Amino acid sequence: MNTDLDFHLPQRISGLGRLAYNLWWSWQPDARNLFRLLGIYPWRQSGHNPIRMLATLPAEILEGAAKDPIYLQQYDRVIQRFETEIKSSTGWFEQTYGRAAAPLAYMSFEYGLHPSLPIYAGGLGILAGDHLKESSDLGVPLVAIGMIYSDGYVQQRIRDDGWQEDVQTTLDRTYDPILPVVDDQGKQRLVQVPIFDPPLYVAVWKVEVGRVTLYLMDTDLEVNQPWERAIAQTLYAGNMEQRIKQEIVLGMGGMRVLEALGIQPAALHLNEGHPAFAILERIRRQIEQGEDFDQAFQHVRSTTIFTTHTPVAVGTDVFPFSLMEQYFDSYLSHLGVEKKAFFDLGVHPQDQKAGFNMTVFALRSSNFHNAVSKRHGEVARKMWASLWPDKQTNEVPIPSITNGVHLPTWIELVQLQPLLTRYLGENWVERQDLSETWEKVDTIPDAELWHLHQDYKATLLGRIDERTRTRWHRDKIATSSVLAFGALLDPEILTIGFARRMTGYKRADLIFYDLERIKRLLTDEIRPIQIIFAGLAHPADNDGKRMIQRIFHFAQDPDCAARIAFVEDYDQQLAQYMVHGVDVWLNNPLPPLEASGTSGMKAAVNGTPNLSILDGWWIEGYNGKNGWGFGGEDGAGDRNAADAASLYRLLEEKVIPLYYERSDDGVPHGFVRVMKDSLKSIAPAFSTRRMVKEYVRWAYAPALGVSEQSSG
Repeated sequence: MNTDLDFHLPQRISGLGRLAYNLWWSWQPDARNLFRLLGIYPWRQSGHNPIRMLATLPAEILEGAAKDPIYLQQYDRVIQRFETEIKSSTGWFEQTYGRAAAPLAYMSFEYGLHPSLPIYAGGLGILAGDHLKESSDLGVPLVAIGMIYSDGYVQQRIRDDGWQEDVQTTLDRTYDPILPVVDDQGKQRLVQVPIFDPPLYVAVWKVEVGRVTLYLMDTDLEVNQPWERAIAQTLYAGNMEQRIKQEIVLGMGGMRVLEALGIQPAALHLNEGHPAFAILERIRRQIEQGEDFDQAFQHVRSTTIFTTHTPVAVGTDVFPFSLMEQYFDSYLSHLGVEKKAFFDLGVHPQDQKAGFNMTVFALRSSNFHNAVSKRHGEVARKMWASLWPDKQTNEVPIPSITNGVHLPTWIELVQLQPLLTRYLGENWVERQDLSETWEKVDTIPDAELWHLHQDYKATLLGRIDERTRTRWHRDKIATSSVLAFGALLDPEILTIGFARRMTGYKRADLIFYDLERIKRLLTDEIRPIQIIFAGLAHPADNDGKRMIQRIFHFAQDPDCAARIAFVEDYDQQLAQYMVHGVDVWLNNPLPPLEASGTSGMKAAVNGTPNLSILDGWWIEGYNGKNGWGFGGEDGAGDRNAADAASLYRLLEEKVIPLYYERSDDGVPHGFVRVMKDSLKSIAPAFSTRRMVKEYVRWAYAPALGVSEQSSG
């Protein structure tokens, strides 16, 4: 595993090594360009991973860069800005609230920060990664905790018969942007996790995310018992006992790591219920300082924030009481709390025999608890109303903070961000959460925005071709699979993108409800469409795998004219290409099961309009001009037929005609109008800049004991 590679950099450009190990570079166009300028092909071959690139570049290229005055001019400017910003605590938070006495700890099972660090499975992790980046930008005093998974999450391979195979491989982390945390003797720091007998230890690694440090725990150590080394082998272990072990390591082990590093967080933010056992370790510290359990519980509760992401009760972890007793019996006696009293904190009033519910425990043990969209807030208040029996449903204290996306990460860096700088002004990033900043989008010439988007589409289709060519050459896949993976997609055709986790309620195959109708749209001689699908099914979700198989069979069907593609192994890098390159972003979950969703936000801030059912965030985002919405009405029973009919009608009457209606200059000005409205309305309202500021004002500031400074 990585221990800080020696890149043999010339002294004049030695700062590239420090820069490569801080993911700050990944959302700074000028910093990213420093690596890209060393060689476009090596940059591409490295998977946009500067650590891998620097470790494999020939010495003469690096020596040439160290003597190139033009390169050095940009290098000096970037490195100076990097060193200044990383060392400074000054930012929006300190300017607004002053300096906090201690940081806030943020805990999540997964973090999607960059493709070079595969410790995420999907949207929850991408949101957590964006949260850390924005906290760095705003100077929020935050430290993060997570885990290293030796096998990461499963990789997806689609067989010629369309069935998803789950490929599990031990990851080579040589080029991951991680560094060991060492002790005074220079050895990697090991920390003992409570509860386990025999003792369990974690090795501590760190990821620098701008000004925020993310500490990661690894259990795959020789000092641990063989059966315990695999606790952090796979993200989201399916076995119930393995899952409780993971959550003990994440929550309780995470707090012990911070304690060992001399970090005493003043508040805690739980991103979902997985790390909620951290609350017990915070209680332990208070008890050791002289409080009894009830006093410690109230003290910890007052400074704990919990964000729930699931709109269904089955989406939370519930551990059998026997398993809880097995692991926590002796620990609870040290806290001076009766077992029943503690277990009651995790009992759902409407299902008291089910077990220890982690969401119930987190809700009862936090002072601040929120949903992730306004619609999800309504759903969550109904779901958990029984925890507040003295309140009406609308009074249940679960407000909403709608998710957002980190604009510097998701708005295309090479061309679109410079274009926005030209038309919106040099300070648009600093003013990104102000709607007036984006009004100048209207001044961008339609032709310029359109041709830029066409370039993105060509790039997307080129990458799909490249992936398909690799599979065909390596695995000798069938010709029908080559076509199904997207080898014959046409850049001139209206391209719809659907990229989500493949599971039943997402209804990826809804558009095939009336097969003859969709085939007519695909093969229309004058105004055809094509559809690109991507997304993984959970290894245990056979219904999701069958959905993928159906879509893949449609993609192999000659009657669909090679205008359907399923791109396998969806990851963060492919997501970037898709949100930039498709013409329309499709999303049609079964309401109200979309808690929020952020993929459509990422598309919208690149000028890609949404064609989405009115659920999750899109209820707040849709304004009648910035895309298309359907399915907002309540529907009992099977609503697939009605929703599919609405989708077809919008495509036939609105989307397709607008896309193909061209002026003499070849530009679909009406469609570009929707693109502009999408960009300027979604960017300020659904950025993590807005989101993190809301968390700070509502929960972080009071939990950290700071208040807004008066301007006088």
